[in-house]
Amino acid sequence: MIVRTTDEITDTDRDVSDGSWRSKRIVLAGDGVGFSFHETTINADSVCEFHYQHHVEAVWVVEGQGTLTNLETDEQHRLSAGTMYLLDGHERHRVTCHDQLRMFCVFNPPVSGQEVHDETGAYPPPRPAA
Repeated sequence: MIVRTTDEITDTDRDVSDGSWRSKRIVLAGDGVGFSFHETTINADSVCEFHYQHHVEAVWVVEGQGTLTNLETDEQHRLSAGTMYLLDGHERHRVTCHDQLRMFCVFNPPVSGQEVHDETGAYPPPRPAA
């Protein structure tokens, strides 16, 4: 059994930020459960573009307001508490925050913990297990 709190993760190597977003990585590949689980906060008035080419991501919004744009189709969706979106087709997307967004995210395959988005908005491909 694994039990963690976000307080334990804050300001450790599981707490990753680029200035406009912050990801507290609660469950990681090293935990051996087949997915990773993160609490992600995106600052108000931020615009972030992502493209998870190597991962499927499910996102549950628990706080804030924003807009999700599918950059492949220009389709837009309102984001607010209670909204879930699933990037099951590796869609390039933009998140525009009106108010700070707080979300819980699940990645498959799991991330190792120190990934940051590259110039395309993607995480690198997962490394094979040792």
